[in-house]
Amino acid sequence: MADRRMDSEFSGRGTSGDQLMRAPRSPVAAAVAPSRQGAEIVLDLSQLLSRLAHWPPADCDRVELAYARALKALAPDRLCYAALHPSGAYGRLAAPMVEAFLDQIEQRWESRCGAPRLEAYRLAALSYWTMRPQPVPAPVGHRVLLQVSPHQLHRPRIIARKLRRESARFICLAQNLAPAAHPQYARPGREALGAQQLATIEALADGLLLPSRSGVERTLDVSGERRRPLRTRIERLGVELRLDPARYRADQPPYFVCLGTIEPHANHLLLLNVWHSIVAALGREQAPRLLLVGRRGWQHRPVTDMLKRCSNLRGIVQERPPLPDRDLRDLLRGARAVLTPAFDAESTMTITTALASGAPVLASGIASHREAGGTIPDYIDPIDGDAWRRAILSYQAAAHPRRLLQLERIAAWRPLTWQEHVGTALSLIEEVVAC
Repeated sequence: MADRRMDSEFSGRGTSGDQLMRAPRSPVAAAVAPSRQGAEIVLDLSQLLSRLAHWPPADCDRVELAYARALKALAPDRLCYAALHPSGAYGRLAAPMVEAFLDQIEQRWESRCGAPRLEAYRLAALSYWTMRPQPVPAPVGHRVLLQVSPHQLHRPRIIARKLRRESARFICLAQNLAPAAHPQYARPGREALGAQQLATIEALADGLLLPSRSGVERTLDVSGERRRPLRTRIERLGVELRLDPARYRADQPPYFVCLGTIEPHANHLLLLNVWHSIVAALGREQAPRLLLVGRRGWQHRPVTDMLKRCSNLRGIVQERPPLPDRDLRDLLRGARAVLTPAFDAESTMTITTALASGAPVLASGIASHREAGGTIPDYIDPIDGDAWRRAILSYQAAAHPRRLLQLERIAAWRPLTWQEHVGTALSLIEEVVAC
């Protein structure tokens, strides 16, 4: 209902994105922001606020929280927070409330699998009240609205409304926007949604940060008819690593982990068929375990039905619900390898998180995986079941030469930190406001 009200506010015929951007400013708020060195950065936290009652956190949620933490460390005197509230109102958020809110979210991700439904809704309602939007002050110097999630990006009138309220330039991080490379495995409407999001970027964005070059080449065709340039930067997403050696057990039977939502594009069926052949060849006692960690998504039934009906896999392949971050790190660290056989990857955080945990990775050889993992993982064709079977049997032995070689590569690998990634975003901000 709120979306329809906001859309109606910008329903004038023939109104372009640029005209919406240049609409008259909102009335000046009583409180004027202090002067700052450099452009004022307004970080949009709408994604986190909209998903308080949801578990597990999406990668977009994690990126938004990571940006808030990194910007607080790198540019505290220039940072402000804002959000489109679930009530439909847009406004600023009080910094002390935001910091307490972020601490609460991080603690929940770290140690809990989500409260019971009623408790989750109660906590969400409390946060909606404490995080209610405040008036937007008039700008003092340059101002940039930074949005690092796809929240409402398919609704250009809503984005334009926020920009009009802020009198700001718009920079966004384009993640999870790419139309699927294999539409036969994608949820219906995914391509149309991605096209709408990219159209909003075309119409309204001044700067665009992209986490991979492959996504640009595949989806982004910037028109030469733009009235102002769209400045872009490409930078991989950061990694946050927290290891607790006291919690790690090295005496576990060999197991592999496949992490992520069970959906057709993730290619879980290939792994089930590979495991069926491994159990048939080695027997149940000698076969390694496979842990499928994640929620059930769109069209999960071919996978879950095979798990139910195939006696060869029962107890060997185990479906696990999403885990708290602390437990997930321990699980990854003890795995013989993390498996990502996906046909298409909107996010590559699984690969970098696994490598940062010290776990070897066997990944499909798609462009986004290669860009994220570089020369560290072993890459395999996502339809070559024999190659996957050979690699898994090799990695089953902890001291197999193929596995040890990857462990050597991991030891020499330095992940990109979130502060380094956000440093690229800050340089893009300065470039946009300077032009």
